[in-house]
Amino acid sequence: MTELEKKKRPEFRNINVLEGLPHRLPVGGYVSILHRISGMLMFALLPFVIWMLDTSLSSEVSFTQFKAVFNEGCGFVPGWFIKLVTLAIIWSYLHHLCAGIRHLLMDTNHDLVSKSYARSSAITVFIISIGLTVVLGAKLFGLY
Repeated sequence: MTELEKKKRPEFRNINVLEGLPHRLPVGGYVSILHRISGMLMFALLPFVIWMLDTSLSSEVSFTQFKAVFNEGCGFVPGWFIKLVTLAIIWSYLHHLCAGIRHLLMDTNHDLVSKSYARSSAITVFIISIGLTVVLGAKLFGLY
């Protein structure tokens, strides 16, 4: 036998895509993914935000029309759907802001880079962004 025959070659098996599904991300991973999603959502809905700003600030008549869109709708789009889109914008801005502050704190202070701080700060980001979204959403839907 030659030396090449004695040496066993490593065996590689094909990995199925579905084998990675049971893997659980840490809370910080979900915050990071949602940070990216909120950034894309803000970018995609930027024309709607510009329209809202322009319509609400142009004149008193346009502001009245702006309020009517939220109450009665615009064309075939009902008012509650426009409020939901606005709520999505509110959440994306708040989550992106809170997660961005978290990332900046972790980048500037290297003592904060630990598993325990990453977990607690990620949970804090979730609580603050969802809490503020609920408060502003209640105002948007006229609960107070």
